[in-house]
Amino acid sequence: MSTYLLVHGAWHSGRCWERVVPLLTAAGHRVLAPTLTGYGDTAHLLGPEVGLDTHVDDIVRLITEEDLTDVVLIGHSYAGLVILSAANQVPERIGQLVYLDAMVPEDGESAADVMPFAQAMIDHALTSESGWRIPPLAGMESSSDLFGITEPADVAWLRSMMSDQSVRCLQQPVRLDNPAVNAIPRTHIHCVANVPEGITRRPVPAIQPNGTPAQVWELETGHDCMITMPAELTELLLKVG
Repeated sequence: MSTYLLVHGAWHSGRCWERVVPLLTAAGHRVLAPTLTGYGDTAHLLGPEVGLDTHVDDIVRLITEEDLTDVVLIGHSYAGLVILSAANQVPERIGQLVYLDAMVPEDGESAADVMPFAQAMIDHALTSESGWRIPPLAGMESSSDLFGITEPADVAWLRSMMSDQSVRCLQQPVRLDNPAVNAIPRTHIHCVANVPEGITRRPVPAIQPNGTPAQVWELETGHDCMITMPAELTELLLKVG
């Protein structure tokens, strides 16, 4: 039995994994899909002080309180920053990092460094009435669909769980000061259909930090593959675990 810890991206909540969790569970694995502070049913906790560090603390606390070990830690989108920062704090508890169409930072980088389009969201927030709040897809109003989702029922379901995030999430840098994090195997899953204009992905180095060849898989779907291709995503995650 493996332990899968699924970490959602910006504006989403742990509910976005509802189609994946039962598939992993049916295969005999333990699965956790928490909602990060300030999103979903914790949206009332959102404030300007909530940032990347808050979400890293959420994950590290869950791992330690549940005494999780050999965790398959999956981060979607913005959560690529979260999972790597969390692994930096508790590398001995992480068996695998999975970047699911995710940001992959270097030490000292923020979301805006990894994905320059995030700067438009930061500027939008800083000049807004609140001065810190980022609604879903702020600054990306030209997007023709919702995170690659076009099915009306799925769009409605996703909108029902979405909430704002704090600009601090995109501004705080990742801190990678524990060399042990480099020993953790990494897998990258890229969603390669319906990529919005202006979104660029950094090439994955052929050799990962632990010295092994890169493992990169692709899904022919949009960004929110856990909603559009849950079975196919689960199949890949089972190969990791």
